[in-house]
Amino acid sequence: MTFRNGLDSLLRPEDSVLVLIDHQPYQLTNVNSHDPQAVVNNTTALAKVAKAFDVPTILTSVIADRGGKLFKQITDVFPGQEVIDRTWINTWEDKNVVDLVNATGRKQLIIAGLWTEVCVAMPAIQAAGEGWDVTVITDASGGSSVESHQVAIQRMIAAGVNMMTWMALASEWQRDWARTQHVEELTEVLISHMAGSGIAYMWEQQLLNTPLTNAPAGL
Repeated sequence: MTFRNGLDSLLRPEDSVLVLIDHQPYQLTNVNSHDPQAVVNNTTALAKVAKAFDVPTILTSVIADRGGKLFKQITDVFPGQEVIDRTWINTWEDKNVVDLVNATGRKQLIIAGLWTEVCVAMPAIQAAGEGWDVTVITDASGGSSVESHQVAIQRMIAAGVNMMTWMALASEWQRDWARTQHVEELTEVLISHMAGSGIAYMWEQQLLNTPLTNAPAGL
Protein backbone atom coordinates (compact mmCIF):
# COMPACT_ATOMS: atom_id res chain seq x y z
CA MET A 1 0.00 0.00 0.00
CA THR A 2 1.16 3.54 -0.77
CA PHE A 3 0.99 5.54 2.44
CA ARG A 4 -0.92 8.80 2.37
CA ASN A 5 1.41 11.37 3.86
CA GLY A 6 3.27 14.57 3.10
CA LEU A 7 1.95 18.07 2.46
CA ASP A 8 0.58 17.20 -0.98
CA SER A 9 -1.70 14.56 0.59
CA LEU A 10 -3.65 17.23 2.48
CA LEU A 11 -6.91 18.32 0.88
CA ARG A 12 -7.15 21.66 -0.89
CA PRO A 13 -10.44 23.37 -1.79
CA GLU A 14 -9.21 24.29 -5.26
CA ASP A 15 -8.53 20.61 -6.02
CA SER A 16 -11.61 19.11 -4.32
CA VAL A 17 -15.00 17.99 -5.61
CA LEU A 18 -17.74 16.72 -3.30
CA VAL A 19 -20.37 14.08 -4.09
CA LEU A 20 -23.28 13.69 -1.67
CA ILE A 21 -25.01 10.35 -2.17
CA ASP A 22 -28.49 9.21 -1.17
CA HIS A 23 -29.15 11.32 1.92
CA GLN A 24 -32.81 10.30 1.66
CA PRO A 25 -35.62 9.41 4.09
CA TYR A 26 -35.67 5.69 3.31
CA GLN A 27 -31.98 5.27 4.04
CA LEU A 28 -32.10 7.47 7.13
CA THR A 29 -34.79 5.32 8.75
CA ASN A 30 -32.32 2.44 9.07
CA VAL A 31 -29.16 4.33 10.01
CA ASN A 32 -28.06 2.62 13.21
CA SER A 33 -24.36 3.48 13.29
CA HIS A 34 -25.02 7.11 14.28
CA ASP A 35 -27.71 9.29 15.77
CA PRO A 36 -29.74 10.10 12.62
CA GLN A 37 -30.11 13.71 13.75
CA ALA A 38 -26.32 13.98 13.92
CA VAL A 39 -26.00 12.63 10.38
CA VAL A 40 -28.39 15.30 9.08
CA ASN A 41 -26.51 18.01 11.02
CA ASN A 42 -23.09 16.83 9.86
CA THR A 43 -24.12 16.45 6.23
CA THR A 44 -25.66 19.91 6.21
CA ALA A 45 -22.48 21.33 7.72
CA LEU A 46 -20.40 19.53 5.09
CA ALA A 47 -22.56 20.96 2.30
CA LYS A 48 -22.28 24.48 3.72
CA VAL A 49 -18.51 24.22 4.12
CA ALA A 50 -18.17 23.05 0.52
CA LYS A 51 -20.24 26.01 -0.65
CA ALA A 52 -18.24 28.41 1.51
CA PHE A 53 -14.97 27.22 -0.06
CA ASP A 54 -16.40 27.18 -3.61
CA VAL A 55 -15.99 23.40 -3.90
CA PRO A 56 -18.16 21.94 -6.69
CA THR A 57 -20.81 19.68 -5.15
CA ILE A 58 -22.79 17.01 -6.96
CA LEU A 59 -26.09 15.93 -5.42
CA THR A 60 -27.46 12.50 -6.24
CA SER A 61 -30.28 10.25 -5.09
CA VAL A 62 -31.40 6.73 -6.00
CA ILE A 63 -34.99 6.14 -7.17
CA ALA A 64 -36.28 9.22 -5.33
CA ASP A 65 -39.91 8.39 -6.17
CA ARG A 66 -39.67 5.49 -3.72
CA GLY A 67 -36.82 6.48 -1.40
CA GLY A 68 -37.71 10.14 -1.02
CA LYS A 69 -35.99 13.36 -2.02
CA LEU A 70 -32.66 14.48 -0.60
CA PHE A 71 -32.91 16.13 2.80
CA LYS A 72 -34.25 19.67 2.47
CA GLN A 73 -31.39 20.85 4.69
CA ILE A 74 -28.98 19.88 1.89
CA THR A 75 -30.92 21.10 -1.14
CA ASP A 76 -31.55 24.44 0.59
CA VAL A 77 -27.78 24.99 0.53
CA PHE A 78 -27.82 24.64 -3.27
CA PRO A 79 -31.16 26.14 -4.35
CA GLY A 80 -32.15 25.28 -7.89
CA GLN A 81 -29.36 22.75 -8.38
CA GLU A 82 -30.36 19.55 -10.16
CA VAL A 83 -30.28 16.37 -8.12
CA ILE A 84 -29.18 13.47 -10.29
CA ASP A 85 -31.55 10.58 -9.66
CA ARG A 86 -30.02 7.18 -10.41
CA THR A 87 -30.99 3.57 -10.83
CA TRP A 88 -27.41 2.42 -10.29
CA ILE A 89 -26.69 1.50 -6.66
CA ASN A 90 -23.04 2.24 -7.36
CA THR A 91 -22.89 5.96 -8.14
CA TRP A 92 -19.58 5.55 -9.98
CA GLU A 93 -21.33 3.45 -12.61
CA ASP A 94 -23.72 6.32 -13.38
CA LYS A 95 -22.31 8.21 -16.36
CA ASN A 96 -24.20 11.41 -15.53
CA VAL A 97 -22.50 11.71 -12.14
CA VAL A 98 -19.04 10.71 -13.34
CA ASP A 99 -19.20 13.13 -16.28
CA LEU A 100 -20.00 16.00 -13.92
CA VAL A 101 -17.12 15.08 -11.62
CA ASN A 102 -14.72 14.80 -14.57
CA ALA A 103 -15.87 18.16 -15.89
CA THR A 104 -14.57 19.89 -12.76
CA GLY A 105 -11.02 18.91 -13.66
CA ARG A 106 -10.33 18.14 -10.00
CA LYS A 107 -8.78 14.96 -8.63
CA GLN A 108 -9.48 15.06 -4.89
CA LEU A 109 -12.83 13.27 -4.73
CA ILE A 110 -14.77 13.59 -1.48
CA ILE A 111 -17.75 11.33 -0.81
CA ALA A 112 -20.42 11.08 1.88
CA GLY A 113 -23.63 9.12 1.78
CA LEU A 114 -26.07 6.54 3.08
CA TRP A 115 -25.39 3.71 3.63
CA THR A 116 -21.65 3.48 4.21
CA GLU A 117 -21.42 -0.21 3.38
CA VAL A 118 -23.30 0.13 0.08
CA CYS A 119 -23.63 3.49 -1.62
CA VAL A 120 -20.43 4.94 -0.17
CA ALA A 121 -18.11 1.92 -0.33
CA MET A 122 -18.80 0.93 -3.92
CA PRO A 123 -18.04 4.27 -5.63
CA ALA A 124 -15.15 5.01 -3.26
CA ILE A 125 -13.43 1.70 -3.97
CA GLN A 126 -14.02 1.90 -7.72
CA ALA A 127 -12.85 5.52 -8.00
CA ALA A 128 -9.75 4.80 -5.92
CA GLY A 129 -8.93 1.91 -8.23
CA GLU A 130 -9.21 4.27 -11.19
CA GLY A 131 -6.60 6.63 -9.74
CA TRP A 132 -8.74 9.17 -7.91
CA ASP A 133 -7.61 10.57 -4.57
CA VAL A 134 -10.71 9.54 -2.60
CA THR A 135 -11.77 10.73 0.85
CA VAL A 136 -14.89 9.59 2.70
CA ILE A 137 -16.48 11.83 5.33
CA THR A 138 -17.49 9.25 7.91
CA ASP A 139 -19.70 11.38 10.16
CA ALA A 140 -21.79 12.61 7.21
CA SER A 141 -22.34 8.97 6.29
CA GLY A 142 -24.00 6.15 8.17
CA GLY A 143 -24.54 2.41 8.03
CA SER A 144 -27.40 0.09 8.81
CA SER A 145 -25.46 -1.06 11.89
CA VAL A 146 -22.32 -0.07 13.78
CA GLU A 147 -20.64 -3.19 12.43
CA SER A 148 -21.58 -2.51 8.80
CA HIS A 149 -20.28 1.08 9.03
CA GLN A 150 -17.01 0.01 10.65
CA VAL A 151 -16.40 -2.93 8.32
CA ALA A 152 -17.06 -0.69 5.32
CA ILE A 153 -14.49 1.80 6.61
CA GLN A 154 -11.94 -1.00 7.05
CA ARG A 155 -12.66 -2.27 3.55
CA MET A 156 -12.22 1.18 2.02
CA ILE A 157 -9.00 1.88 3.92
CA ALA A 158 -7.64 -1.41 2.58
CA ALA A 159 -8.49 -0.12 -0.91
CA GLY A 160 -6.53 3.10 -0.31
CA VAL A 161 -9.41 5.43 0.58
CA ASN A 162 -8.80 8.26 3.07
CA MET A 163 -11.16 8.78 6.04
CA MET A 164 -12.06 12.12 7.63
CA THR A 165 -14.83 13.91 9.51
CA TRP A 166 -16.45 17.11 8.30
CA MET A 167 -14.66 19.30 10.85
CA ALA A 168 -11.28 17.83 9.93
CA LEU A 169 -12.04 18.54 6.28
CA ALA A 170 -13.06 22.13 7.02
CA SER A 171 -9.84 22.69 8.97
CA GLU A 172 -7.73 21.20 6.18
CA TRP A 173 -9.39 23.41 3.58
CA GLN A 174 -8.88 26.51 5.77
CA ARG A 175 -5.32 25.50 6.73
CA ASP A 176 -4.19 28.98 7.76
CA TRP A 177 -6.26 31.56 9.68
CA ALA A 178 -4.35 34.25 7.78
CA ARG A 179 -6.41 33.18 4.78
CA THR A 180 -9.41 35.36 5.50
CA GLN A 181 -11.39 34.83 2.27
CA HIS A 182 -13.70 32.16 3.72
CA VAL A 183 -13.38 32.74 7.47
CA GLU A 184 -16.70 34.52 7.88
CA GLU A 185 -18.67 31.76 6.12
CA LEU A 186 -16.78 29.04 7.98
CA THR A 187 -17.49 30.74 11.31
CA GLU A 188 -21.22 30.78 10.54
CA VAL A 189 -21.13 27.04 9.84
CA LEU A 190 -19.34 26.39 13.14
CA ILE A 191 -21.87 28.47 15.06
CA SER A 192 -24.79 26.58 13.50
CA HIS A 193 -23.42 23.03 13.48
CA MET A 194 -20.49 22.65 15.88
CA ALA A 195 -22.53 22.61 19.09
CA GLY A 196 -20.36 23.56 22.08
CA SER A 197 -17.67 25.25 20.01
CA GLY A 198 -20.25 27.43 18.29
CA ILE A 199 -21.85 28.37 21.60
CA ALA A 200 -18.44 29.11 23.13
CA TYR A 201 -17.56 31.37 20.20
CA MET A 202 -20.75 33.38 20.61
CA TRP A 203 -20.12 33.64 24.36
CA GLU A 204 -16.59 34.84 23.65
CA GLN A 205 -17.96 37.55 21.36
CA GLN A 206 -20.46 38.54 24.06
CA LEU A 207 -17.71 38.85 26.66
CA LEU A 208 -15.49 40.87 24.34
CA ASN A 209 -18.34 43.33 23.86
CA THR A 210 -19.46 43.49 27.51
CA PRO A 211 -18.16 46.45 29.57
CA LEU A 212 -16.24 45.42 32.66
CA THR A 213 -18.70 47.34 34.84
CA ASN A 214 -21.31 44.67 34.00
CA ALA A 215 -19.15 41.80 35.26
CA PRO A 216 -20.84 39.49 37.81
CA ALA A 217 -20.20 40.27 41.48
CA GLY A 218 -17.01 38.75 42.83
CA LEU A 219 -15.02 39.05 39.58
